[in-house]
Amino acid sequence: MRRAGLGEGGSGSYVASGYSVYEEENEHLQEGLRAKVNALKSLSIDIGTEVKYQNKMLEDMDTDFDSTGGLLGATIGRVKRLSRGSQTKLLCYMLLFCFFVFFILYWFIKLR
Repeated sequence: MRRAGLGEGGSGSYVASGYSVYEEENEHLQEGLRAKVNALKSLSIDIGTEVKYQNKMLEDMDTDFDSTGGLLGATIGRVKRLSRGSQTKLLCYMLLFCFFVFFILYWFIKLR
């Protein structure tokens, strides 16, 4: 008995070979899609690794800023305590010295 499109000779052989061409094309497209999915997978893994690294750096920076903020707060407290005392003349000299040092540093940096 002969089935449609699968017999020997006639137009059935053309249908079978056409089906084979479509199968090969589908397999080729499937391989291309698989390669793209693998590339996306590796890219997403790399992005995840980078995000974890950046989060760790941000946490470290947050800790550093907290410690610097504490140190700066203590320094400001000392300056306020110094300004309350009778040593305002000493405070003015210290501020003038700081401005002088910053001006000299700015001048050296600008010359380069």
